[in-house]
Amino acid sequence: MSNDVVILTEAAALQIKEMMKHNEEEGALLRVSVKGGGCSGLSYGMGFDHEVKENDLHSVQHEIQILIDKEDAAILKGTQIDYKQSMMGGGFTIENPNAIASCGCGSSFRTATAVGTPEEC
Repeated sequence: MSNDVVILTEAAALQIKEMMKHNEEEGALLRVSVKGGGCSGLSYGMGFDHEVKENDLHSVQHEIQILIDKEDAAILKGTQIDYKQSMMGGGFTIENPNAIASCGCGSSFRTATAVGTPEEC
C-alpha cells in the first residue's frame, strides 16, 4: 500500500498531462485541496501550482508531482482521482473513503470530523 494521500489513476494522469500541455503548464505541480462550500460543506479543488510551500506534502505519481497541504491530508487520505470518458463527455471523478455525506452533484462532501461551510445548491 502506498503512503500517498491521494491516488491518481493512469487515466486521470493522462488527462492532467493533456491539460498541462494545452494550458502551456508542462512541468507544473498539481495541487489537490479542500475548501469550505458546496451544499454538503466541503468541496474539492485541483489546479496547477509552481512552488512547494512549507506546509505541503509532495508526491509523484505517473510522472505528475502532487501537492497537498498537510491540513487537508486527513480529509483526503485514501481519495482516488480518476478520469472517465462517456458519450456525454469526460470528467474527473473523486472517490473519498472519508466522506460520510455528499450532494447530488458529487462535488461537495463532508467527513465525520470536517463539516465545512454548507451553502445552498
